Amino acid sequence: MKKRYLKGSVILNPVPVVLITCRNLEGKENIFTVAWIGTVCSKPPMLSISIRPERLSYDYIKETMEFTVNIPNRKLTKITDFCGVRSGRQINKIEEMNLTMVKGSEIETSFIEECPISIECKVKEIIKLGSHDMFIAEVLCSHINEDLFDEKDKIDLTKADLIAYSHGEYFSVDKNPLGKFGYSVMKKKKKKIKNK
Repeated sequence: MKKRYLKGSVILNPVPVVLITCRNLEGKENIFTVAWIGTVCSKPPMLSISIRPERLSYDYIKETMEFTVNIPNRKLTKITDFCGVRSGRQINKIEEMNLTMVKGSEIETSFIEECPISIECKVKEIIKLGSHDMFIAEVLCSHINEDLFDEKDKIDLTKADLIAYSHGEYFSVDKNPLGKFGYSVMKKKKKKIKNK
């Protein structure tokens, strides 16, 4: 297939889409949508989010150096979009969307009860990049719905009905995997021959 050349542009898609909760030093909370998020380290567990400096939440997070990543499911798609296009400077998105906020365990910032997964984070570094600044944060703890654990107490994210963002649109994550980590090099199990 012939390829078309395009000048530098971040065409990385699809990406996770999350709801970030944050608070300022006065205790005011806000929610905003982020699709520029990623894992950056496993020991210690760390992730990053990139935020435009003009966003209200940028100031809130810079003040307290903490935030919570809330991973929405399909039911929360409209709320996820709303929180990305409306500003907390004009409206209280928490009240407008009728979301249940639960005080964090390790930080002061609340998490969203309706999201199946919430991750409490403490900012370690802010890197100025250009249109966005990257906030690198350590993961302190997570809150995960009980129904996402299987009978072996392993997290089964296929039950979460998660969504992704791709080039301006939201998509559900398919519950049928195409493979699992390492499947390309796994040895095939030999069939046992039963003795007659």
